[in-house]
Amino acid sequence: QVHLVESGGGSVQAGGSLRLSCEASGFIFSSYGMGWFRQAPGKRREFVASVSWNGDYADYADSVTGRFTASRDNAKNMVYLQMDNLKLEDTAVYYCAAAEVPHSRGVEVDFTSWGQGTQVTVSS
Repeated sequence: QVHLVESGGGSVQAGGSLRLSCEASGFIFSSYGMGWFRQAPGKRREFVASVSWNGDYADYADSVTGRFTASRDNAKNMVYLQMDNLKLEDTAVYYCAAAEVPHSRGVEVDFTSWGQGTQVTVSS
């Protein structure tokens, strides 16, 4: 049974940084592409970033390119999202997701398992 648990969310001022973590269990982590999505109040869930099974490839939404970095540690079954230069519009619940493919470029249907989410709030 796939289990994903996010942590690291919180409140930060604009321009600040946060690092989200996602601990995975219940599946062969190193075989799955991983991703991060977010959902702001009143908006649809949207792709943020993805990282390939071995960490060699990553894709990002245009809105976060240059500010966010996705990475993973297969030895620890962990995936991370480093978020720098945070903006007010980054406020959302952030979700970790596992894709049953080696790498997904953010196609949501690729992701079959989801964490419970962690809140990120950016204030001015």
